[in-house]
Amino acid sequence: MNYTKARRESLGASLQNGEACILFANQAQNLRKFSQDNNFLYLTGLNIPNAILLLIKNGDIVQETLFIERGIPEREVWDGKKMTKDEAQEISGINGVLYLDEFDATLSMWCPMLNKLYANIGYVALDQPLNYALYKLEPIRSRYPQIQLADITPLITPLRKVKDAWEIEQLQKAIDVTGEGILDIFKQARAQMYEYELEAMLFYRMQRSGLHHWGFAPIIASGINAATLHYGQNNCQIEQGQIVLMDVGAACNNYSADITRCFPVSGRFSDRQRQIYQLVLDVQKEIIEMIEPGVTLMDLQIKTRELLAESALAIGLIKDLDEITKYYMHGVSHFLGMDTHDVGGRNAVLEVGNVITVEPGIYIPEENLGVRIEDDVLVTEEGHCVLSANIPKEISEIEEIRCAALK
Repeated sequence: MNYTKARRESLGASLQNGEACILFANQAQNLRKFSQDNNFLYLTGLNIPNAILLLIKNGDIVQETLFIERGIPEREVWDGKKMTKDEAQEISGINGVLYLDEFDATLSMWCPMLNKLYANIGYVALDQPLNYALYKLEPIRSRYPQIQLADITPLITPLRKVKDAWEIEQLQKAIDVTGEGILDIFKQARAQMYEYELEAMLFYRMQRSGLHHWGFAPIIASGINAATLHYGQNNCQIEQGQIVLMDVGAACNNYSADITRCFPVSGRFSDRQRQIYQLVLDVQKEIIEMIEPGVTLMDLQIKTRELLAESALAIGLIKDLDEITKYYMHGVSHFLGMDTHDVGGRNAVLEVGNVITVEPGIYIPEENLGVRIEDDVLVTEEGHCVLSANIPKEISEIEEIRCAALK
């Protein structure tokens, strides 16, 4: 089954007569590993640079045209062979395949009859230069003023939010490989190692498993570094007695895992570390149990803050419930998919097929301590399924693995 064909059909059904969509693939960068634009990949399945997808609603028909690079034999010794039209047709299911040098003429032919054009133009600040999509579409503003340019995100968000079976398979593989890498770290980490050595263990596992990209820049944070939410230097030496927080995720076909686990480098949690860790874990479990269709992300956030505040008050960390924002200051959940913080928004109502994270945390910089526990959860008709359930997070499990490793 060609999933991308069905996705284009769904997108086309949301277009009005005289509207069009243009999706630009990412540009190739010399001597850099290529990573595709997520919206382009979602609608074509093509992992090639510089291509363009054009969808035009003409009456009740959606005209599909794909533009790819023309092969130049003299360049093959430098860049390799380009994808052929037949190959592009087979992968994407798009019959109309032309070369990039035919794009301007083709679009010019359609522009007089268009009134709105959606594209993956993103949101570029006024003090920043135009991105490639805006640069390519800039002539339309002056030559065809009747055409309104708009970002494609509102059209594609309802589609990408609900994951099909193939997408869930990609997420599951990314999660499973990430989990294997976390277990490698649990078994091999030692005090006096550097955070980047742990990062390298996980990346080695990813590479051996055929996954060549991170879903996002990994966070390997020991001691006080774990109290910085987006810590990314990963260059400090890990000291005896510290907790290490790992917020990591491999990507499989651009679908990103997003898992956070913490472990004691010395083998066992101290009493205080155990207290804070168990507090966070108990809250996380309760929030996961709330997940079902019809619940909103805001419902999860409000309940998380309430539970964390009550627990923090009970152990004397805070003296008033409102003080919890000193130690917990982020959202508990976001959508997960081709983007780690995937399309959907924080006020969305959960539907069957959504995949979200659940990641409460407590951060106490004055104690050199930060704990966050994060799992990836699929919303099902019955309620939910924790896709990362096989990655250990109970104190007893983690201590058993660590103590065995240290022997």
